[in-house]
Amino acid sequence: MQTRLARLSFAVALFFVISVPAFAQDWFRISTGLGVEKPRVAVADFAPRSDSSKPHSSLFTQVVRDDLGFSGILDVASPSFYPAQQPSIPSELRYTNWTDSPVNAHYVAFGNLTESGAEVAIQAWFFDVTNPSTQAVISKIYRGAPTDAQVRKFAHQFADEIIGRLSGGLPSVASTQIAFVSSRTGAKEIWVMDYDGANQHALTSLKSISLTPRWSPDSSRIAFTCFAYASGVTGPQICMYSLDAGKTIAFPRYKGTNSAPSWSPDGGKIAFASNRDGNFEIYAMNADGTNQTRLTNDSGVDQQPRWRPRR
Repeated sequence: MQTRLARLSFAVALFFVISVPAFAQDWFRISTGLGVEKPRVAVADFAPRSDSSKPHSSLFTQVVRDDLGFSGILDVASPSFYPAQQPSIPSELRYTNWTDSPVNAHYVAFGNLTESGAEVAIQAWFFDVTNPSTQAVISKIYRGAPTDAQVRKFAHQFADEIIGRLSGGLPSVASTQIAFVSSRTGAKEIWVMDYDGANQHALTSLKSISLTPRWSPDSSRIAFTCFAYASGVTGPQICMYSLDAGKTIAFPRYKGTNSAPSWSPDGGKIAFASNRDGNFEIYAMNADGTNQTRLTNDSGVDQQPRWRPRR
C-alpha cells in the first residue's frame, strides 16, 4: 500500500513539474494551500498627459487595482507605500523603488493616458521587478472612445491580461458582464452591468415584460422571454437581443406560451419550454428559431431546460 501511494505521489508531482508554466508557479502554490506567499503586485498611478485626461487616468488605475484585488490570487500593495516618483514609461521604472520595503512588490503595472475629444489612448505595461534584465511581461496600447464605459472596459482587459499571466492562462472575470431584469424604468427590461456592478444600462426598451436573459456562448446575443404579439395573442415568446447590432432582432413567434430559453454549448441550438400542444414540454430549435423539435412527452409540467456541458 505504501509503495503504491509513493508511486502515485511521484506521478502527481512529476505531472505538475512538467505541465505548470513558469507564470503559473505562484498561482499553483497558492491554490494548493501550502502557505506560500502570493505574488505581490503594485499598480502605479497611470499618468495623465493633460488635465482633461486626469479623470480617466484615475478611473483606469482604480479599476485595475480593484479587479486585481478581487481576483484572490495575488496581493495588491497599498498605494500609500508607493514611491513619490512613479513611472509612466519603462525607462522611468526604478526596480528597487518597488522591490524594497515597504512596497515589497514582485510585479508593477504602470503607464499613461492621452485623451482628445475623439479618442482615448492608454499605454500599459506590466513588469517583473524581481528580474531587472527581463522585458515587459505585458505591453499594451488601448485606443477607443473617450468614455467612462470604454476606459473601464480597457481596465478590465488589462487586469484580465495580468491575472491570466499569473494564473498560467486561466480565464478571469473582469471583462465579463451580467445580464439581469430591472423594472426601474417602469417596465421589466433586460439590463447588463459589469461583473463588479458598475456600468449598469438597459438593453431593451420593449415597455412590457422581459424575463430570463441567457447569454449565447460567444456573448454576442441574449435570448430571453418577452411578452410579445403572436398569432393574435400577446403572451410569452422567445426574443433575441444582438449585442453586435445593439438592438432586439427579429425572431419567429409561435402559438402558446414559449419561455425559458437555454443555449446549447456550441451556440447552435436553443432549448425552451412551450405549451403549444396543451401541456408544457421541452422543445429545441436552431439558434435562428427554425427547425423546432419537441423533446419531451410527459403528463406533468416540463420547464427550465438546461444543456449538459461539453466534456
